Amino acid sequence: MVTIDWKTDLRQRGYRLTPQRQLVLEAVDVLEHATPDDILCEVRKTASGINISTVYRTLELLEELDLVSHAHLGHGAPTYHLADRHDHMHLVCRDCDSVTEVPVVLAEPLKDGLRAELGFETDMKHFAIFGRCRDCADRRSDAES
Repeated sequence: MVTIDWKTDLRQRGYRLTPQRQLVLEAVDVLEHATPDDILCEVRKTASGINISTVYRTLELLEELDLVSHAHLGHGAPTYHLADRHDHMHLVCRDCDSVTEVPVVLAEPLKDGLRAELGFETDMKHFAIFGRCRDCADRRSDAES
């Protein structure tokens, strides 16, 4: 469903909410963390004539307008999510591929340390930490016992 915020955000910046933009925004909203290919599959459920280049161009514009954001959660294409959701970073399980959103405040000590020691300003919204989720870590330690 289209939110008034999308229409308003686009209109205030001199853009229209075209059918393609609406479909891409709706797909990103429904899928939460989705690659451009995932978004294309979702969009094609409604509009079979949309192609991947339209999805990429639309995502690029929507990211420039701060309506969507992307993160790299492994090899391959980035995943997109709505930018108006809370700022979060991602924990990616290498065993089951689950993605868990966690508040960026958990990484404040790292962010502050990088700024203090190196003068480096981090963008935690694009940050992913790879490891094992609790379930996979528990299974692994049970198997080793």
